[in-house]
Amino acid sequence: MNLDKIDKQILILLQHDSSLKTKEIAASIGLSITPTYDRIKRLEKDGVIEKYVAILNKKAINKSVTVICHITLQKHEQSLLTKFQNEITKIDEVITCFHIAGNYDYILKIIVPDLDSYRDFITNKISIIKNVSNVHSSFVMTEVKNETALSL
Repeated sequence: MNLDKIDKQILILLQHDSSLKTKEIAASIGLSITPTYDRIKRLEKDGVIEKYVAILNKKAINKSVTVICHITLQKHEQSLLTKFQNEITKIDEVITCFHIAGNYDYILKIIVPDLDSYRDFITNKISIIKNVSNVHSSFVMTEVKNETALSL
């Protein structure tokens, strides 16, 4: 899909504050409300805008430990990959899961309240998934950058 300058302006504004009203967006980009509304609806319909979310403060909700978890599987048959992916998507602590090429098969971003919760996560959720052969965990010390807005 070709995005023009106005579409990109709308997307930049919404990425930084999805609670903006159409009237506020229209004023910012120099269009009237109706064409602005129509553009937003088109961007949603075309799948450019997937969803709107609220980003929570992890410490405020007692989820202050972030772990990057590298997973290696024993076998790489399509049915086993699909089964792993289906299982991992059911686990609430898993915020992100990437199927990757390289030394590992998957990278997970896990967010938990504390180290005991992570131990419980590994013991009772990851280790019971068949075909997992190795788990390597890296604990985030400081979050230097964590953007949600994509460059346009």
